[in-house]
Amino acid sequence: MAAGLHRAWLRLRSFFRASELTRLSSLLSELTPLEMRFVGRTLWHTVLVGVSAGLVGAAFFAVLEWVQQVLLEDLVGYTPLRAHGEIQAMQELGSHTPFVPWLLVLVPAIGGLLCGLVARYVPEVRGGGADFAIDAFHQQGGVIRRRVIWAKPLASFFTLGTGGAGGREGPTMMIGAAIGSALGRALGLGARERRILLVAGIAAGVSAVFRTPLGAAILAVEVLYRDDFESDALVPCILASVVSYSIVISLYGESTLLAHAPRYLFTPGHLPLYALLAVFIAGMGWLSLEVFSGMRRVMRRLPGPEWVRPAWGGLFLGAFVTPLILLSADLVDAHGHGLGLLGGGYGAAQTAVTGASWLPLGWAGVGFLCLLAFAKLFATALTIGSGGSAGDFAPSLAIGGLLGGAFGRAAQILIDPSIDPGAFALVGMGAFYGGIAHVPLSALVLVCELAGNYDLLVPLMLALGVSIVALRRRTLYEAQVRSQSDSPSHREGALLGAFETTLVRDVMLIVQDFGVFLPTTKASAMLPELARHGWQDTFPICTDDGQLVGVMRADALRALAANPALADRTSASDLMQPPVFARPDDTLRSATEKLMSHGLRELIVVDGEAPGRHIVGFLDEDQVTRRTLAALTRASGPHRTRTSMPAIRVPPRTD
Repeated sequence: MAAGLHRAWLRLRSFFRASELTRLSSLLSELTPLEMRFVGRTLWHTVLVGVSAGLVGAAFFAVLEWVQQVLLEDLVGYTPLRAHGEIQAMQELGSHTPFVPWLLVLVPAIGGLLCGLVARYVPEVRGGGADFAIDAFHQQGGVIRRRVIWAKPLASFFTLGTGGAGGREGPTMMIGAAIGSALGRALGLGARERRILLVAGIAAGVSAVFRTPLGAAILAVEVLYRDDFESDALVPCILASVVSYSIVISLYGESTLLAHAPRYLFTPGHLPLYALLAVFIAGMGWLSLEVFSGMRRVMRRLPGPEWVRPAWGGLFLGAFVTPLILLSADLVDAHGHGLGLLGGGYGAAQTAVTGASWLPLGWAGVGFLCLLAFAKLFATALTIGSGGSAGDFAPSLAIGGLLGGAFGRAAQILIDPSIDPGAFALVGMGAFYGGIAHVPLSALVLVCELAGNYDLLVPLMLALGVSIVALRRRTLYEAQVRSQSDSPSHREGALLGAFETTLVRDVMLIVQDFGVFLPTTKASAMLPELARHGWQDTFPICTDDGQLVGVMRADALRALAANPALADRTSASDLMQPPVFARPDDTLRSATEKLMSHGLRELIVVDGEAPGRHIVGFLDEDQVTRRTLAALTRASGPHRTRTSMPAIRVPPRTD
């Protein structure tokens, strides 16, 4: 035990002593809660993140649309199914270029191959990007390599521009996070503020392409944890999201992503149906997570190096989607008209919310939406499971919307003709993504912003509650941790938080007998006392009336033990240094600063002001080490044994 405490103390000592007091003060400043600093430089830095992420997000959206127009629409003759708020309106009659099915099989494979080549040199671009950003927050100190800022868009253009079945939000989340990290490093900020800017970048990235500023801000602070949220980042995320959103709508105009009904009437009698919908959605959410993980395992077994896997995924995607588009040509009255299987799938979600002229009525429509949801799930798994640079946010909303729309149409047929299936589609979106990603608050706000009102607030609360409970053991993002206490990024904060709240009186050593010398005492006379008080490393030097005038380290006295002649000529006043002490009501932080900055292993604790200071105890390094270990144990999570740290008390000395 003693050896373990000594090792822990040495680590703590080296942690505090680099540049001594300067480094300690800097670190404590980093880990202090932001509070009023939001008003100063943190908000200014957040504005920079919002502006940068907004401009990059707007450019990313425009370039991606252009690439898709050239490669899919003009070359292949494929017409995407678009939502109301996307740049180009849905073209009911299809593309002007004749549809070439065999090209739709090859083009996604070529895009996947190019994406894989980028990932070969910048592995961070694989997948959606949200998981990587979460991991960078918890495990990497908020550091993301700067090359991600250009490599992630490039890989996403190759994947999404050629038909990859994924969304834009995942890549922009990662791009925004990389921008926040890069700005933090360029400005020389500490790890705490750098992580805050990373989270603000996530909010700005989502807001730039999804156009739900409040929902994006809440999503950024909530997606980091399964059962918690990053409260210190909320205000910066709101500001960054608003700035980014303002830039995008100033360029593209203000509109919601999905068209919706003006109002969704709340009927209390429909709440059991929403609860049943949530159970259905939770089951489909569990199935979706199984499909995603299974597809990753399948893709790992394919021949070739890892960077070739996105090409395999693109080839299988084209081979899967092309026959479905050909079979549905008569239904939509256009050859090469998409069903929302490629890309994010917002067009499919739009169909579930508001319907479409080509959507079958009755049970045929219910079955069609269910089949479309399963097809979208499989297409998304092919793209993301193979390592394509595409997000899972948009497909999750699309799948949830399709399932909710199908459920609402079935309830309309069986129970109440007045039911609006669009309400169930929107609730399905929130329940599906909120459940598998563990983001109930942001999912609720996102759907309300998409609906343009809060009519669905109560059904959403019910559905999200059921979905979260049902999926509490599963998550879409493997990098999520349970709560702040499980995040390495907060363990140092928990440690220094304990130093802030612990008083010296709680950990000081109160002894009955200790060595004390007059300034005129010779070293030769002090050496026997040094041997008698072997536990003591710091000796107080006091005047005849008990006033503390200095302290002496035992090391300085031991150096004279081998030279008796010099010891006879040396007094305590020659060896002492100015008095360094703490008071019982001082915090352990301030006392530790003194301990480290003066190179002491013990600190004298006094009660009262000069000249009547009275020595009441010692703050020993072993006590600080024990307190440190207790704080680290608490920070490591509730499953570890928690230890208490009472002060060691023996009868006080009476002179």
